[in-house]
Amino acid sequence: MKYILVTGGVISGIGKGIIASSIGTILKSCGLRVTAIKIDPYINIDAGTFSPYEHGEVFVLNDGGEVDLDLGNYERFLDINLYKDNNITTGKIYQHVINKERHGDYLGKTVQVVPHITDAVQEWVMNQAKVPVDDDKKEPQICVIELGGTIGDIEGMPFVEAFRQFQFKAKRENFCNIHVSLVPQPNATGEQKTKPTQNSVRALRGLGLSPDLIVCRSAKPIEMAVKEKISMFCHVEPEQVIFIHDVSSTYRVPILLEEQGIIKYFKQRLNLPIDDQPSDLLMKWKKMACRYERLLKVCSIALVGKYTKLSDCYASVFKALEHSALAINYKLDLMYIDSTELEHSTEAENSVKYHQAWHKLCKADGILVPGGFGIRGTEGKLQAISWARTKKKPFLGVCLGMQLAVVEFARNCLNWEDANSTEFDPDTKNPVVIDMPEHNPGDMGGTMRLGKRRTVFKTENSVLKKLYGDEMFVEERHRHRYEVNPELTHCFEEKGLKFVGHDTEGNRMEIIELENHPYFVGVQFHPEFSSRPMKPSPPYLGLLLAATGTLNAYLQRGCKLSPSDSYSDLSDDSSPEKEFPYSDTS
Repeated sequence: MKYILVTGGVISGIGKGIIASSIGTILKSCGLRVTAIKIDPYINIDAGTFSPYEHGEVFVLNDGGEVDLDLGNYERFLDINLYKDNNITTGKIYQHVINKERHGDYLGKTVQVVPHITDAVQEWVMNQAKVPVDDDKKEPQICVIELGGTIGDIEGMPFVEAFRQFQFKAKRENFCNIHVSLVPQPNATGEQKTKPTQNSVRALRGLGLSPDLIVCRSAKPIEMAVKEKISMFCHVEPEQVIFIHDVSSTYRVPILLEEQGIIKYFKQRLNLPIDDQPSDLLMKWKKMACRYERLLKVCSIALVGKYTKLSDCYASVFKALEHSALAINYKLDLMYIDSTELEHSTEAENSVKYHQAWHKLCKADGILVPGGFGIRGTEGKLQAISWARTKKKPFLGVCLGMQLAVVEFARNCLNWEDANSTEFDPDTKNPVVIDMPEHNPGDMGGTMRLGKRRTVFKTENSVLKKLYGDEMFVEERHRHRYEVNPELTHCFEEKGLKFVGHDTEGNRMEIIELENHPYFVGVQFHPEFSSRPMKPSPPYLGLLLAATGTLNAYLQRGCKLSPSDSYSDLSDDSSPEKEFPYSDTS
């Protein structure tokens, strides 16, 4: 097993996750089996109880693990399926060690950070690195480990010490450290500064780890003189200094790394049995990046949510939309709308915000209402759903978005004025959305209906069934504590809101579709977690197709052109119009 540790310096949020994912993508393109581990030094057991404003979205895995959003980057870039133990937190490690202490495993000994915590980290990494993550179920050959936070953070010290020891246990030829640092360029001088990187590398060396590669992040391409200066003061060869400047899309990052000779370096440094040139996989990434930059036609989607001030709160939703837009040769214009600004109370307090929000909603080609928790902003989401239904705007509701679509239909089409979810009004006379008692035991962490579950299609005449390739069932990831009341579904179906997908027992409503509407779909699951750059999620692809007026043509042709096929025969001079034959067909 070869281990690649990615650490970060100067500031957090520097892009370690994208760089770790890109390194994995490059090595996978060379024919190696790659897995990934993310270490988060916070004491929480997992990310499940975080506000999205704390660490961005909560990413859900097949096994129900609620983890850091960087594991979503790993899955999308590497096209693998990770497990909850691929996300290590301080809370998990300490809980593991304390449980062993209570069990008597350390009987007679004083339990300490060194060696017990550091040993637990090393054992966890070695055990998890062997777990297959590809469909072929073979053991990985490379494990990319991202250490969250910044070198020097007090909470990260036990993990740094664990890897200081681990580098000798694994042996030099099997362990490589990549340090990601910032090269700022102050406006006052316009000069790119290397001192933050020098200090960061000095701190890392002081803790016992020496970087094999230094990846410098910057707003603009870095000059050769800066590279030579970092090489001289950080005790590495110039070819061990890699530059990654801000680019038009993250699809460019693996290409930038490959162009700077990273494959040749890894081949020599880790003694890897690979060629110097990557396979067709990286060529597809290169063509995809070129294609992304040449798109001319624009499709605008309004995302109506409550965490719109930070784009990472809906990272997977954004990526799923982007994958779908790219597959049909459209540039995505994603407009974030704070759902509270669509409410009548905002009109009285701040009419400018209210009218601006409605202007965005009205000009959008499609509307998306994602998942969420809590009553704040729900009335605004209901207003957006009503607009989409009555004006026949393509609409996709995910999790809470689907539940609110049912509430809106009950209020305005069934005339149940007080219809609501028991999450927001426990005493409503028309509880169209109810809680699931077995998933609401009082504890908040890890108690929802989580992970991959099967949804069975109950009718042949379903748009989503066709988009999924006429499968009898689909398996998607869930994260919810409330569900549509199954006792009332017949009332909705009589009026045209069809529950076309149920769980395997037929009790839980998974998919809704509205008759006589271009695209009005709600799903209880989160399809965005399974979307991949070359395999977009069918519900999101359906939304983009409907928003661009190409859904009917796509369905009539049997959905035969898969997004992955559309990348297989691209040449550098191919035009977007030739790549997707339905682009101009209404």
